[in-house]
Amino acid sequence: MAVKIQTVGVVGAGQMGNGIAHVCALAGFDVVLNDVSGDRLKASLATINGNMARQVGKKAISEDDRKAALARIKPAETYDALGDCDIVIETAVEKEDVKRKIFSDLCASLKPEAIVATNTSSISITRLASSTDRPERFIGIHFMNPVPLMELVEVIRGIATDDSTFEASKTFVRTLGKTIAVSEDFPAFIVNRILLPMINEAIYTLYEGVGNVEAIDTAMRLGAHHPMGPLELADFIGLDTCLSVMQVLHEGLADSKYRPCPLLVKYVEAGWLGRKTQRGFYDYRGEKPVPTR
Repeated sequence: MAVKIQTVGVVGAGQMGNGIAHVCALAGFDVVLNDVSGDRLKASLATINGNMARQVGKKAISEDDRKAALARIKPAETYDALGDCDIVIETAVEKEDVKRKIFSDLCASLKPEAIVATNTSSISITRLASSTDRPERFIGIHFMNPVPLMELVEVIRGIATDDSTFEASKTFVRTLGKTIAVSEDFPAFIVNRILLPMINEAIYTLYEGVGNVEAIDTAMRLGAHHPMGPLELADFIGLDTCLSVMQVLHEGLADSKYRPCPLLVKYVEAGWLGRKTQRGFYDYRGEKPVPTR
């Protein structure tokens, strides 16, 4: 049976979670934003407020839109608060064991007809669905970062996802004003299957001394008209996330062309994960970013 989606649950109040809550609330959905940390929920609501205020400043939305949208977002520290949700989107860290635990704990609190979605950027939808009590009502809905600005959402069915779940999910994504790319359930789907090997290749180019950080980023910005160079983009995504996706590709497709660059591994081992830790391929601790190699 088709679900009419009115209330959206979001599990995880990090960068992706607050972006998804933001666009859902602006599109008129009631949103329950869940996180185990009350502090993270407070910080997330402050971020959403700031981002919406910026949209008001750019005249993208009105002040009334901002107030109404913020009033639709309810913070929640337990899964029980998600009981009325028609769809719940998980946005936890890109680690399969963490996601599987969330799904097995979460499902008991949901109504039987609720759809469960994952925002994973690389992990098998079919495998994640098997950790729930409703694989036919499970789907991949992969938003791009930053969610309020990026127009694309990948929609990925698992082997068990039924047609009504697929149709309801596509309608929901279109209501958010996003464009859909439907992907088959292969490692990393479409965008990251193409994008992450390019970033990994840029890191190999640095590792092998073909060019320094600045030369590589300038080359791709001006030579291929990319808005951001690949190393700058890696820092923005998070080098730990880049490594996770490359590992999923390498293990899932067993092709040596997906081998993560040893330099990427080294940076992650050092805890230099990019912007979020103030150091990656650039050092962000000063006035302006300085290349670290």
